Amino acid sequence: MLTVTTVNVNGLRAAAKKGFLPWLEATAADVVCLQEVRAEAEQLPDEIREPAGWHAYYAPAAAKGRAGVSIYTRREPERVQIGFGSAEFDSSGRYIEIDLPGVTVASLYLPSGEVGTDRQTEKERFMAEFLVHLAALRTRAAAGGREVLVCGDWNIAHREADLKNWKANQKSSGFLPEERAWLTGVFDRTGYTDVVRHLHPDAIGPYSWWSYRGKAFDNDTGWRIDYHVSTEGLAAKATSAVVERAHTYDLRWSDHAPVTVTYEV
Repeated sequence: MLTVTTVNVNGLRAAAKKGFLPWLEATAADVVCLQEVRAEAEQLPDEIREPAGWHAYYAPAAAKGRAGVSIYTRREPERVQIGFGSAEFDSSGRYIEIDLPGVTVASLYLPSGEVGTDRQTEKERFMAEFLVHLAALRTRAAAGGREVLVCGDWNIAHREADLKNWKANQKSSGFLPEERAWLTGVFDRTGYTDVVRHLHPDAIGPYSWWSYRGKAFDNDTGWRIDYHVSTEGLAAKATSAVVERAHTYDLRWSDHAPVTVTYEV
């Protein structure tokens, strides 16, 4: 069995003060993919930077206090790669991948974007480059008899079922028609599978992000933007998927919830 969790921690140092470490100590995951770490490794407390029983790898952003991704793995990886060969984005703290026996696991933090601003055009450039990487990664993996799993905050809700207020967000970054079409291309043309949706094809959500504003969490007014995206062979081996939603608002240590999937490999 291989159990993998992905979660945007919304600042790892802040999450560590709110309950991330007890969660990490209790998790049954074999691999944990983190996004929006917002810190370099040396800025983290020892118990977070090198947690007992884990091998930890970090890809911080060149811009201090922004982005940043990491992977914790109980088994030492065969290979670690930061970035995906992009001159623009490899230093932005948005992608790290590791090779474990038979599977490549990556942590992704896709830019969030904002309509009508440079942030949206940056997101579009990232998406264009990253799609090329995903296709090449799948091809290389297939040639080597490997599977691929790209976990993370993809910052796109794919379907109407993936966010509560979809009608009001049709012109918002994260639910634009062109963003949704791009994600459809990842699945239909590039040969990847949305694992949670594969296991729960007719579900509303399950949402993985709720704004801190208002009563979004209490009313479950959320978005499903945190995905396990895998090659078809690995998706077929997924046996369970759960969003580890906090029981109450005050128990949250991020505005995202961990998304955990178990694979029978």
